[in-house]
Amino acid sequence: RSYALNTGDFKIDFDEPTFKTHKCDMPPLSTTTNRTELLAFYTEMQRIRRMEVESDKLYKNKLIRGFLHLYNGQEAVATGLEHNMTPEDSTITAYRDHAFMVTRRCGSDPKHVLAELCGRKDGVSAGKGGSMHMYNIPKNFYGGNGIVGAQVPLGTGLAFAQKYNKTKNVTFCYFGDGAANQGQVFEAFNMAKLWKLPIIYVCENNKYAMGTSAERSSSNTEYYTRGDYVPGLQVDGMDVLKVKEVGKYAMDYALNHGPILLEMKTYRYMGHSMSDPGTSYRTRAEIQKMREQYDPIAKVKKYLLDNNAAEEKELKAIDKEIKKEMDAAVKFAKASAEPPAEALYQGVYQEDVPIRGIELSNSYSP
Repeated sequence: RSYALNTGDFKIDFDEPTFKTHKCDMPPLSTTTNRTELLAFYTEMQRIRRMEVESDKLYKNKLIRGFLHLYNGQEAVATGLEHNMTPEDSTITAYRDHAFMVTRRCGSDPKHVLAELCGRKDGVSAGKGGSMHMYNIPKNFYGGNGIVGAQVPLGTGLAFAQKYNKTKNVTFCYFGDGAANQGQVFEAFNMAKLWKLPIIYVCENNKYAMGTSAERSSSNTEYYTRGDYVPGLQVDGMDVLKVKEVGKYAMDYALNHGPILLEMKTYRYMGHSMSDPGTSYRTRAEIQKMREQYDPIAKVKKYLLDNNAAEEKELKAIDKEIKKEMDAAVKFAKASAEPPAEALYQGVYQEDVPIRGIELSNSYSP
């Protein structure tokens, strides 16, 4: 027997305590959603997950070289926060950046992301940035930064420009729990608070930084309180609806009052990078428990099915279509050519100037 799908809006009440607050009011403890929004979340998060799975394979087949930091398990953070943003708002993050490129807001094609990971000229950074340096300047996505914590003062600068130019936009600046002890982070907090900059700092707390638990590295593991004079919120970063709702709250707060700090309690299924098996500082049982009980994609699926907003076969069709899309993206990345040798000299300076090589014969002239 088939039933008519629920195509209208419906309310989701969050379990208490959903949020922890520091010097700010409690965000709404419920949200309104619908079939269209949830299907969009499901599709986007599955696209991110599948792209990262294919990235893992490409790396193991030695088609991706160097560093590679995967986002498996953290999809709800990028998807939920980017959902409320416009192309005129700004995003800056660390080196776990692939997911942000294919969110609804950035809208980059996964085939160009995979091509970049493989160092090919059809990549989003023309094959010269790789995993840690991806950008989409028309959509105000500023990377992709390889130095731990360095994006925090840069993001603060983006917010300063927004306030200076009176654009009525915000900046989302992401960093991990491992970067939370960096001195430059606190310097940036201080400047942002002094000038009441429209910035949302987002600490993606996936518990283990590079491989050291938060409890062993931080005397205060309540990262949402770390701004001291900057208000903060702790959020379940494994639930995209909670992330969406707190993102909306934070954007409004930042535009009217200045900086706010969000701590996203999330989890990475993979190691810190591909050189890290991810099991020397945590058990396989812990990882399996997180996958089975807290997976962010499974949570969206449950919202859809429990509220009769989608059928199982419909979601399987989406999964199948995304696999097909990623198979084509991998094929495209493999077929893309490597950048020509002269590309080494391009994009170094704003103006096209001569560059002397180690050997005079290898020099570049415009």
